[in-house]
Amino acid sequence: MSWLKDDTSRLATTRILDAAGALFTDRGPAQVSMGDVASAAGCSRATLYRYFSDRRELQLAYVHREARRIGAAVSQETASVAGREARLVAAVTSALRHVRGTPLLAAWFEADGAAVTVDLVASSEVLQTIGLGFVDDPVAARWLLRVVVSLLMMPGPDESEERALLERFVAPLVTAPARPAV
Repeated sequence: MSWLKDDTSRLATTRILDAAGALFTDRGPAQVSMGDVASAAGCSRATLYRYFSDRRELQLAYVHREARRIGAAVSQETASVAGREARLVAAVTSALRHVRGTPLLAAWFEADGAAVTVDLVASSEVLQTIGLGFVDDPVAARWLLRVVVSLLMMPGPDESEERALLERFVAPLVTAPARPAV
């Protein structure tokens, strides 16, 4: 009956992450305690700690879940875009639109959550792997992730300006062949 345990664990994790997401939206990710999440999820703190060892692990799990969801949506939306540079620009603008259009994620890029977000993004292999779906070079994928985070924290006046910046400065550099290290 181990399959029941796996299903129960998945359901518990989903419930906890959903509760955490709602709190992150209302208060900002830096202002949410493990006790707050346990209470909102309807479980004890001991149960919460059985699934997530600390607040950072919980935050990272939430970010990874949402990044995978958005990554899948962006991949589907941009699959038919021809040309590496055009596909990259379409992918970044799509990702920006998805994050900004989702209150559960937009809260991560407001002033209160910026430090937490930067820390999680810098240490997330999942986010960097999603970047590798659009460029071949791991260093370029990490830089692209920084560009996306920068645009989320300091947006341009409108999507057309951001698209122009991406087309002129980002896409040509990120899609260029990797240079050997000096």
